[in-house]
Amino acid sequence: MIEQVQLRGLGVIAQATLPIGPGFTAITGETGAGKTMVVTGLGLLLGQRADSAAVRAGDRQAVVEGVWIVPGDGPVADRVREAGGEVEPIGDGRAELYLARTLSAEGRSRATVGGRTAPAAVLAELADQLVVVHGQSDQLRLRSAAAQRDALDRFGGESVADALASYRDAYEAWRAVARELETLVAERDARAREAAELRRDLAEIATVAPEPGEDVELARRAERLANAEELRVAASVAHAALSGEGDEPDVAGLLAGARRTLERAASSDAALGAFADELAEVGYRAADIAAGLSAYLADLDDAGPHELAAAEARRAELGTLVRIHGSLDAALALQETGAVRLAELDDDGERVERLTVQQGEAASVLGGAAAALTAERERAAVLLGEAVTAELRELALPDARVVVTVEPGAESAAGRDEITILLAPHPGAEPRPVARGASGGELSRVMLAIEVVIAATDPVPTFVFDEVDAGIGGAAAIEVGRRLARLAETSQVIAVTHLAQVAAFAGNHLSVVKASDGSVTASSVRTLAGAEREAEMARLLSGMPDSDAALTHARELLGLARSSA
Repeated sequence: MIEQVQLRGLGVIAQATLPIGPGFTAITGETGAGKTMVVTGLGLLLGQRADSAAVRAGDRQAVVEGVWIVPGDGPVADRVREAGGEVEPIGDGRAELYLARTLSAEGRSRATVGGRTAPAAVLAELADQLVVVHGQSDQLRLRSAAAQRDALDRFGGESVADALASYRDAYEAWRAVARELETLVAERDARAREAAELRRDLAEIATVAPEPGEDVELARRAERLANAEELRVAASVAHAALSGEGDEPDVAGLLAGARRTLERAASSDAALGAFADELAEVGYRAADIAAGLSAYLADLDDAGPHELAAAEARRAELGTLVRIHGSLDAALALQETGAVRLAELDDDGERVERLTVQQGEAASVLGGAAAALTAERERAAVLLGEAVTAELRELALPDARVVVTVEPGAESAAGRDEITILLAPHPGAEPRPVARGASGGELSRVMLAIEVVIAATDPVPTFVFDEVDAGIGGAAAIEVGRRLARLAETSQVIAVTHLAQVAAFAGNHLSVVKASDGSVTASSVRTLAGAEREAEMARLLSGMPDSDAALTHARELLGLARSSA
C-alpha cells in the first residue's frame, strides 16, 4: 500500500505532498493543475522510462519520493535487501519501504530503494508486485492481441502459468534443435570445403612427418655444414695448440713446465704447491678439450657435401608447412586436433539425420505442451467471459455480453493461440472484437471489469487508474465509482478523475489546485472534507463551485455513496 508520495519539480508541480493511505483515493483538480503528473511520478517510482522533459521548467531536477507499507518478510522485502536496501519494521509483520527517483534536466536518472542507490530496473521488478497502473494508453493497449492474451493468462492463474511455463520450455528446446539443424544445413557446403582442405593439410603433414623442434635443429646443422671449412681450420689450430702437434709451443707443454717449476720451489713455500696442483687440473682440462676437438674434427670429416644438400632439402619440406600454417608448432597442433575435427565434419550427414529425428521428437513434445496450454486457456476463457459479463452488469452495461475466444494462431514463445475478447453491447448484437467494435466508454468499463475479475485470482496490492472514466458519464460513471469502491475493499485504489460521480465514492479525496501564478505548491494539494469537498464536487459537475444546484447534486452523490458503503 502507498502511504505517501512527494513530488518536487515535476511538470507543472513545484512541490506537492499526497497523503494516500488505504481504501479508495480520488484525485481531482482543474485542467493543467498537474493531476496526471501524479501518475507520471508514480511511474517514475515504479521504474518506468525517465524523460527529462518532465522536469519543471527552471528546475535542475525532479524528485519523486514514496513510502510504501509492505510485508516485513516476503518477495518485496527480500528483493529490497538483495539490492542493498532495508525496510523499516513498524509492527504487526509490516514494514515501511522508502523509494525515490531523481531525474535531472540533462536526462540523468537515479533510483533509491530502501535508502540505497539501485538501478531503475529494481524499481520495475518491485512494481510487478506492488502496483498495477492503468491509463488511457492502457485502454488502447487492450485493443492488441498480446494484451488480451496476457489478460486471459493472468486470469487463468497457476494452471495457465504452469502450462505456459511447460510450453515455453518445450518451445525453447525445439527452437534450439531447429536452429542447430538450420545452421548445419545452411553451412553444409562451407563445411564440405573445410573438410577437403583439412584432409589435404593432414595428408601433407603426414607426408613430411615433422618432429617437434626439427626446424630449429636443422637450421643449426645447415649453418654448421655451410661453414665446415672455416670450422675445421679453427678447430685444428686450437687442437694443435692444446695437444702439441705442429711446430708452435703447445699449451700442455707450457702448463707442465710451469707446474714442475712450482713443485721444485714448493719445498720453500707450501703455497706454491697449491698453485702447482691447480695447474695440474688445468692440464687435465686442456687434454679433455683437445680430445673433444679431435672428435669434432672427425665428425666434420665424415660430413660430406651430400649431407648439407640433404639438410637444405629437409628444411625446404618443413618450410612449406611453415608457410601454410604459420609455424611448425601450428602444423603439429593441427595434426593432433585435425582428425577429431575431420571426423566431426565427415559426420554431417549422420548429424543431419540425428537432428532431424530430435527435431521431430521435440516437435511432438511441443505439440503436447501447446495442446495442454490451449486446453487451459479455453477453460479460463469461458470463465473470464462469464465473470466480465457479470461485472459489466454492475457497470451500467446490463445487457452487454463478453466472449473470449481461443483460436489457432501463429506459433510463438507465448503459444499457438490467438486470443480475442469480443463484446456484444446489447441483446441481438453479434459479438465483435473490442479492438474494433467498442466505444471509448465501453472499452474503459471492459478494462475495469477485467481488472476486477483478474484481481480475484491474481491479487495486486494497489491499482492506479488515470481517467478510467474517460468516455462515460451519468449513471455509468456512478457505477464505475461504486465498483472502484468495492475493489478498494480488498486493494488500495487511486483514481485520477474528472467526474464527481466517481470521486463521490472515494474515502479519501485529494484536490490539486492551481495557485494564482499557475504553479502548484505543497499547500495546493489538500485532503478535502465537508464543505470543501462539496464545493469541489460542484465544480466537477458544473464548473461552478458555489452553484446551489451543483452543490445540491454534489450532496446527493455523496449521500448515495455513503448509503452504498
